[in-house]
Amino acid sequence: MASVTTRPPDDPGLARVAPETIALPLPGALATVRIEPPRGWLELHLHEVWQYRELLYFFVWRDVKVRYKQTVIGIAWVVLQPLMTMGVFTLFFGRLARLPSDGLPYPVFYFAALVPWTYFSTALQSCTSVVVGNQHVITKVYFPRLVLPLSAVVSGLVDFAIGFVVLLVVTAIYGIKPTLAALWLPVLLLLAVLTALGVGLWMSALNALYRDVRYVVPFLVQFWMFASPVAYPSSLVPQRWRWLYGLNPMAGVIDGFRWALTGHGVAPGPLMLASASAVMVVLLGGLFFFQRMEGTIADRV
Repeated sequence: MASVTTRPPDDPGLARVAPETIALPLPGALATVRIEPPRGWLELHLHEVWQYRELLYFFVWRDVKVRYKQTVIGIAWVVLQPLMTMGVFTLFFGRLARLPSDGLPYPVFYFAALVPWTYFSTALQSCTSVVVGNQHVITKVYFPRLVLPLSAVVSGLVDFAIGFVVLLVVTAIYGIKPTLAALWLPVLLLLAVLTALGVGLWMSALNALYRDVRYVVPFLVQFWMFASPVAYPSSLVPQRWRWLYGLNPMAGVIDGFRWALTGHGVAPGPLMLASASAVMVVLLGGLFFFQRMEGTIADRV
């Protein structure tokens, strides 16, 4: 934009006319965009994520390509990891410890839990290191930093889809057919995605401030797995403590997956309601915390 000042004419009768400033656009002129940190806790600017949706797509595509580029096993690792874990759980927790399996064959019981759990644990660990791993981009160009943890969570859905197909094959081998309860699967998957995103926002922001957080996350994931009904059914938890156990969001997700796929186990109820409430609290808290740290992340990484 250019400012052009008009002067009054030489006619004395018009000498009292005040100068006027007129803004005229110049060809090829660029608009000025001011980037400011959020001024309050309630300023999330989520609309910017939609404006940068193409960048989110390329981040996801890059993560998927890097994950399988120049690998020996490649995409087979997505299948081998939960399958080997299923074999170990079936042998020790099933055959030897004789833990109940809600009437399901042990391979189906464990694999139905390991598919969503593997997605969650992988997405959480990727989300924790995504901000520090992209510090060369953060310090050079502006974009909503929320795109980074979101891309780490979304890219993990590719691995989940592959594992889910194998899970359908396993259930078919044991003669288990899906019922109308399978309509709950998108809701349960969304709950797992929001859980990984909510916890990942906290971990990624904390990891940018304190680099030793990345060493804590593997222990947290291991502890979280044994606090979730992966190796055992949630029916072992006393009924009066079921709501408290449901504050673990993955408890509702894993129980829901087993029930939706096989018709056995615990249907969505108080456990699922407690899990969904916990996810909302963690996600909103993570969004506010990450947004507040966004203004200083470029200086700390």
